[in-house]
Amino acid sequence: MGNGDIRVRGLAARAGGWSARHRWAAVGIWVLFVVLAMGLGSAAGRVDVKDSDQLKGETHTAARIVEDAGIDEPASETVLIQATGGGLKATDPEFRDAVDAVVRAVEGTGRVTEVTSPYDTKTISKDGRSALVQFDMRGESDTAGERVEPVLKAVEGVQQDHESLRIEEIGGASMMKTFDDAFGDDFKKAEYSAVPVALGILLIAFGALVAALLPVLLAITAIMATMGLMGVVSHVMPMSDTANSVMLLVGLAVGVDYCLFYLRREREEREAGRDAQTALRIAAATSGRAIVVSGVTVCVAMAGMLFTGLAEFEAMGLASLMVVAVAMVGSVTVLPALLSLLGERVEKGRLPFLRRRKRSGGRQDSRFWTAVLRRVLAKPVVAVVVAAGALLAISAPALGMKTQQLTLDQEFGDSLPIVQTYNRLNDAFPGGSEPAEVIVKAHDINAPEVRSAIADFRDRAISSGASRGPVEIKLHDAQNVAFVYVPLVGGSDQDKAGASLDTLRDEVRPATLGKVDGVEAPITGQVAGSEDFNDQLAGAVVPVFAFVVVFAFVLMLLSFRSLTIAITSIVLNLLSVGAAYGILVAVFQHGWGASLVGAEGVGAIITWLPLFLFVILFGLSMDYHVFVVSRIREARLRGLATKDAIRHGVVTTAGVVTSAAVIMVAVFAIFGTLSMQSMKQMGVGLAAAVLIDATIIRGVLLPAVMALLGERNWYLPKWLHRLPDLTHDETPQAVAAPAARDDEGEPLKV
Repeated sequence: MGNGDIRVRGLAARAGGWSARHRWAAVGIWVLFVVLAMGLGSAAGRVDVKDSDQLKGETHTAARIVEDAGIDEPASETVLIQATGGGLKATDPEFRDAVDAVVRAVEGTGRVTEVTSPYDTKTISKDGRSALVQFDMRGESDTAGERVEPVLKAVEGVQQDHESLRIEEIGGASMMKTFDDAFGDDFKKAEYSAVPVALGILLIAFGALVAALLPVLLAITAIMATMGLMGVVSHVMPMSDTANSVMLLVGLAVGVDYCLFYLRREREEREAGRDAQTALRIAAATSGRAIVVSGVTVCVAMAGMLFTGLAEFEAMGLASLMVVAVAMVGSVTVLPALLSLLGERVEKGRLPFLRRRKRSGGRQDSRFWTAVLRRVLAKPVVAVVVAAGALLAISAPALGMKTQQLTLDQEFGDSLPIVQTYNRLNDAFPGGSEPAEVIVKAHDINAPEVRSAIADFRDRAISSGASRGPVEIKLHDAQNVAFVYVPLVGGSDQDKAGASLDTLRDEVRPATLGKVDGVEAPITGQVAGSEDFNDQLAGAVVPVFAFVVVFAFVLMLLSFRSLTIAITSIVLNLLSVGAAYGILVAVFQHGWGASLVGAEGVGAIITWLPLFLFVILFGLSMDYHVFVVSRIREARLRGLATKDAIRHGVVTTAGVVTSAAVIMVAVFAIFGTLSMQSMKQMGVGLAAAVLIDATIIRGVLLPAVMALLGERNWYLPKWLHRLPDLTHDETPQAVAAPAARDDEGEPLKV
């Protein structure tokens, strides 16, 4: 019987078989799908998450009141005038001249409104050496950064005329412009460089240009299709720029990985003597199935974000879920069609140097992992103790993890002049740069009892110690809404500012505004938003954790028909995530080795990162786990002893897992080079976790644990035998004669 007689069955095998037989149809359908998705997305447009939907709690209530009232809050700006020496005071003529010059200069631009003098608003520091000129930008606040440059230049002109004073501007618009200028190109370069980096690594891995291009093209088309789908879906669940960036990261990672797994197995079967058609069928039944199992597991993990109740997380979760699903479908449909079309031409574009290096590297990798496994399998107890002990030690710092929204100086350090302005303003006017905002809604905002309650709130905010003032009140008579701006004691110190906020919410408000019937007075602002975000995120941790772990466990149980494999999969993944947490805390919270990654010890981990990392890493780590365990099980079903099956599975997948891990680490590490500390934390956390997962977990702990368990690896209690059987991609009748079997690949059920 020739190996062309081999028939393989199963969802992935049937999809691959159909695509291989209808090559042009499969490619045409995929291209049509991508084009239609992009066209529909472009026509529909993208609906972004609104401020009122970002959070629940008081922040949400405040945003809803403002939105319902139709009030467009302008971008507010502040000019800090400060004496640089010890002599000048705000009462001195020279100081007054500078204040008047600032007022005239900003008004002269025609870009601002509501300009106020510190002598009218009493925004003069206690030591009398600092004063604030405040104003609003005309037009939409979202685009104020595009219009603020003439105002910034006008302020700079006043500074040049008053060298004895420090005159600096800060606010929503100026910060928006500064960050866009400083980091907009930074992000674009990171996103653009990810593709050539992945392509370069694939070129080294395959040694052929065509083979290297296929995974990148699949990932790019999957990302393009998902971007279109995001536009359509956003009309049901709004999306965001953050969700788009996360989708790009995840899409590139899984798109390249899935194609790499498939392509490597097909090439391996051809090198083992299979004809092209048979090699493709075996790759579809084995790697194709692993891709489906992995893809569904990753989708389930990403779906965990939908349980947070946070609009930004929900958008990231849905966008990631969609790109993984699209990449998975593309890998088991259009990829087999392309491989069938290309045939031996997939090896085109070979460079002799890369070819020699690949062959040599392949043997070295095999020898390396064989040597490692020889020691691991000889003394599995020692391997488990050492590897698990090391990972637990690395995870230990995570026990003291502190999470918070990073302040401006924590996020950017002293790399930007505006950060220094932010710090000086906070020193002179604690909380002035990030005041709490009380949104007062009444039936009649000018009713005597309402006006009295607002005035009483202002006075008690200061007398309670929550604020040192000045407390600014802005009335919107037509909408019966008032905005009360309260600078919080504590300033940029989040803990102290949070305590001041609690005083306002729990003591001052109930004693004043809370006594007037029909008055709503939610307190919002940056500090309030951070606290509300933390509270909501804390409430989401348990349901998200439970959902991801339970469903991943069920999927592993159904996919491998083994209770033991399902349990060990979860435990090993949790170890990997714990180690990533430990590294993050050590580097970014304690500052250990921070300079090695160009970071700073900022004393905290940004609030959203731990849950985000858990979901992303738990999903992505299943890529390697499913691929390796599938190969081990495949060898075991062929009749190899458990230890031999472990050795075979790990050694034969070492090359592809290494290549996939290097690509992921490289892509994530690019984001670790960005200037924003939150992006550094995300990049370093993801890169470290993937590196640990592909080496210590898959190369040492997994084989050691499986060696210790022996035949118990395949244990399934009798009462679970009624569960659906998702393990078989081939029926026993379809298994070929012995001539079709060898150590490199076998068309057996997996």
